[in-house]
Amino acid sequence: MNLTDLKPAVGSKKQKKRVGRGQGSGLGKTCGRGMNGQNSRSGGGVRVGFEGGQMPLMRRLPKCGFTNAMFRKEYRIFNLDTLVKFEGENINANSFIKAALVKSGQRIKILGSGEISIKKVIEVNAISSSAKDKIEQAGGEVIIIS
Repeated sequence: MNLTDLKPAVGSKKQKKRVGRGQGSGLGKTCGRGMNGQNSRSGGGVRVGFEGGQMPLMRRLPKCGFTNAMFRKEYRIFNLDTLVKFEGENINANSFIKAALVKSGQRIKILGSGEISIKKVIEVNAISSSAKDKIEQAGGEVIIIS
């Protein structure tokens, strides 16, 4: 084994495309650039995003303005019907996680659709006024956590 025996892997080296070396090369005369026009000239071509005078895509699309998406609070919404299914008097985030209704760290909001007749103590992030009234009329209590 000598340094003179080392050769690059087969297919890893390509020859440079030599243009303007006669018609027999296949890249003579116009050198693969076609006939006339902007792209056949030296230094020719158009800028990135140019569409021949047509209104470019980046200017046709609606503009992005202010968005509050990073700071928006998203809630998993449940109705009073769901609370009736839970056993026990206390319902909190862990109850929802054990029932596989929410993942850890998600906020919970209760809406007033349905009826509740059992006394329950509920700890949630948000609740509608109608849901709060129905829970309190049943003798329950609502604790809002942030």
